Amino acid sequence: MIDKHALIERFIRYVKIDTQSDDTVTDRFPSTEKQLTLSRLLVEELKELGLTDVNIDEYGYVMATLPSNTEKDIPTIGFLAHVDTAPDMPGKDVKPRFINNYDGNDIQLNPDVALTVKDFPELKNYIGQTLIVTDGTTLLGADDKAGIAEIMTAVEYMQNNPSFKHGRVRIGFTADEEVGRGVDHFDVKRFDADFAYTLDGGAIGELEYENFNAASAKITIQGRNIHPGYAKDKMLNAIHIAQEFNAMLPPNERPEFTEGYEGFYHLIKSDGSVEKASLQYIIRDHHRDKFESRKSFMENVAGYMNKKYGEGVVNLELKDQYYNMREKVEPVYHVVETAVKAMEAVGVKPLVKPIRGGTDGARLSYMGLPCPNLFAGGENFHGKHEYVAVESMVKATEVMLKIIELYAEK
Repeated sequence: MIDKHALIERFIRYVKIDTQSDDTVTDRFPSTEKQLTLSRLLVEELKELGLTDVNIDEYGYVMATLPSNTEKDIPTIGFLAHVDTAPDMPGKDVKPRFINNYDGNDIQLNPDVALTVKDFPELKNYIGQTLIVTDGTTLLGADDKAGIAEIMTAVEYMQNNPSFKHGRVRIGFTADEEVGRGVDHFDVKRFDADFAYTLDGGAIGELEYENFNAASAKITIQGRNIHPGYAKDKMLNAIHIAQEFNAMLPPNERPEFTEGYEGFYHLIKSDGSVEKASLQYIIRDHHRDKFESRKSFMENVAGYMNKKYGEGVVNLELKDQYYNMREKVEPVYHVVETAVKAMEAVGVKPLVKPIRGGTDGARLSYMGLPCPNLFAGGENFHGKHEYVAVESMVKATEVMLKIIELYAEK
């Protein structure tokens, strides 16, 4: 049996550590020193659990080995999670609260913020369960500290139960996943696994081996500020040009209007004055050809704007971030099939679906480490309405152990 109390205790301990990454920092890795507080703690805990090859490198990557306890020839399986939390929501002074035997009604997080069934109907799926919620002022950090706690609890179980036969297991914890740089310096060769799973998914049952192709776009607009009394035919108002640029993108192709395999343009930040303005977008699509078309469309909009207002007024910087991992996972599809069998064996209904986002696993798959994504149990990531069901965390841990067991039995 999984030690549920140890799992919860770990999770609460981890979420109280502020590990927020910073998307404005590009000259160091990880982007924030505070992420290393948790990483160093995990090193000590892995050593206490008796793992070998426990280390943290210059980039803050934590790696460790659980040696095989059988003579059978079994693939080396990796499990990974990330320590950082999202940069756009406070992750300091997290005050988790338990809702025992949830009754299916709205949850008042604080006098001003509620977790309502109207806004979040999936709450009804958790009636009778134990939820861990926020106090309505910060995120919770289940993304991805639930995954970390589950991995550590699975390791503890295997160490405490020598009759549980397993092959060599590699553990990895990364930083800066939330700012798209999580595996920039990850050494796949040193990690030395045949394949791996990230524990970074949402609701119970989620299993993902497809994700968005992703790019970032930054548009800088150089205006011309003239006294408004003398501005006719002279002023270029960068704010208005920025608004015009945004209006030229398809309004129905925004995240709030799309689902499933549908891609989008997402304006994540805007800033400006008459003299200068900027827009930041993320571009996403599951289909590579549509992804390339989206980038080309944005380039065409920038070109049109420069013809209209003058060359150099609009400057577009496009940068690919990651690609759909499906291409790299399908040749070793047994990693998906085994995860499905593991879920079914522990009473979890598999929900195989595309990720409307990305994980470290997407990039790792292109770096030579096939790496689908398993659920960690959280809901409403990146915001003050985030929560996780204890029962989902227990099942995620059981699924990991069952995957390991199934490969040991082959």
